[in-house]
Amino acid sequence: MTDPQVAILMLGLFIFLIMLGFPIAFTLMGMAVGFGYYAYFDGRRMWRAYDRAIEEGAGFFEQIEAYIGAFLNNRIFDLFVNQTYSVMANDVLTAVPLFLFMGYIVERANIVARLFGTLNIAARNLPGSMAVASLITCALFATATGIVGAVVTLMGLLAFPAMLRARYNTSFAAGVICAGGCLGILIPPSIMLIVYAATSGVSIVRLYAGALFPGFLLAGLYVAYVLIRAWMQPELAPKPSKEEVGEVSTGKLIVMLLTSFFPLAILILAVLGAILFGLATPSEAAAIGALGGLVLAAIYRALTWERLRESVYLTVKTSAMVCWLFVGSWTFASVFSYLGGEQVISNFVLSLQLSALTFLLLAQLVIFLLGWPLEWSEIIIIFVPIFLPLVAHFEIDPLFFGILIALNLQTSFLTPPMAMSAYYLKGISPPHVQLVDIFKGIVPYLFLVFLSMFLLYSFPQLAFWLPSQIYGR
Repeated sequence: MTDPQVAILMLGLFIFLIMLGFPIAFTLMGMAVGFGYYAYFDGRRMWRAYDRAIEEGAGFFEQIEAYIGAFLNNRIFDLFVNQTYSVMANDVLTAVPLFLFMGYIVERANIVARLFGTLNIAARNLPGSMAVASLITCALFATATGIVGAVVTLMGLLAFPAMLRARYNTSFAAGVICAGGCLGILIPPSIMLIVYAATSGVSIVRLYAGALFPGFLLAGLYVAYVLIRAWMQPELAPKPSKEEVGEVSTGKLIVMLLTSFFPLAILILAVLGAILFGLATPSEAAAIGALGGLVLAAIYRALTWERLRESVYLTVKTSAMVCWLFVGSWTFASVFSYLGGEQVISNFVLSLQLSALTFLLLAQLVIFLLGWPLEWSEIIIIFVPIFLPLVAHFEIDPLFFGILIALNLQTSFLTPPMAMSAYYLKGISPPHVQLVDIFKGIVPYLFLVFLSMFLLYSFPQLAFWLPSQIYGR
C-alpha cells in the first residue's frame, strides 16, 4: 500500500472504531502512535545504538536496554510529547477549565432555580409564559456553562415537571428544554468557540463578536416560535391562573429580578464585555467569571464544601477530556497529513470543481451527518481541520465558517434518532414521557436552526458587522 492509501485506511479504521464505542481520545492517541510508528520508521536510525552495543560487547541486560531504546527511537514519540506540551501550554485553552468551573458552580448554587422562578412570574401574561421563561433561563445558563448535557438535565429537573404540572403539552414542553439547552454551543462565551479558535487559529475575540448576533437570532427565533405557537394553539400551553402564579406587585418583582436575573446576567456580560473590548484576555475574563460564580454562590449562601468539591471534580474531568482530545487529534492529524491523507482529500474535493457555495453546503452536510454519532468536541477537533485548507482555497472566511458550524452543531443534539438532548431529557423524565414525544417536540427547532443558517448565509453581515466595528477589518 502507498502512504496515502495507509492514511485513508487510518481514517476509515478510526471511524469504524468509534462507531463500536471505543473511547475517542484514547483511540486517537493509540492509532496516531501505531500508524505514526509506521510512518516515521527509520531502521538505520533506530538500530544504530543497538548495533553499537553489540559491537562493544555489551552484556545481556545492556543489550536488552539498547534493544528497547532502539524500539522507542522513533520520531512519533517525540511528536506525541511535543503535541502534549503544546496543548498544555496553549493560552486559549486555559479559559476552558475556568469557564467550566464558572458554569458548574452556578449550576450547584441554585441560582438557576431562582432565575427560572422569577422569569416565570415576569412573563406570566405572555402566551406560553413558562416556556418563554424556560428558554431565557436555558440561554443564560447555557451561556454560563456551555455544556449541553448539564443544561438539559438541570432544566429537565427544574422546568419540565413544572410545565407538565401546568398542563403543557408533553412534546411542546420537551422541545423547549432540548432546544434551549443547546444554545450554549453558539452564544458567547461558548467553550465550543474557544476550541474552534484553538483548532483554526482564528482570533477568539473576533469569534465571540461574530457569534453574538447569530446566537441572539437563533434564541429569538425559538422564543418567537413558542409565542406564536402558544397563541395559535393555547391548549398546548395553558395560561396560568391567578391562584397558580399568585399576586406579585411590581416592586416585589423588581426585587426578585435584582436578586436572581440581574446578578447572573451582569456576570456574563462583564465576562463577555471584558473579552470583546480587550480589557482582559479570554483566560483572564474566564478567571473573573469563575471568581464571580464563587461570589454569587457565597451571597446566596449555597457555597458548601461538597458543592465546591463536586464543581472542581467535574471541571477537572471535563477539561482533561478536552485536552486529551486535542493531544490525540493533533498527533493523529500530523501523522495523517505526513502520510498524504490530507492531500488526497483536498485533491478529490478540488477535482469535483465545486463552487464556493457547493463546497460550503457539502461541508455542512458532512458535519450534520457526523453530528449523529459524535459530539461537537470530536467534530471540531478531529474533522474540522480537514476542511480548513479547503476553506482557504475557496476564499471562505474561517470566522464565517466557524459560526456556520456552531449553528450546524445545534442539529447534532436535535436530530432524531441520535438526538442526545432527547436522551438526556428522557433519562430524568417521568415514566409516562416517551422518547417519541420528545422527538416530536424538537423537530420544529431543527428547522429553525436551518432557517438561521440560511439567514446567516444570506446576510453574512450578521457575523461580520460587530467584529469589524470593534476591531476593524
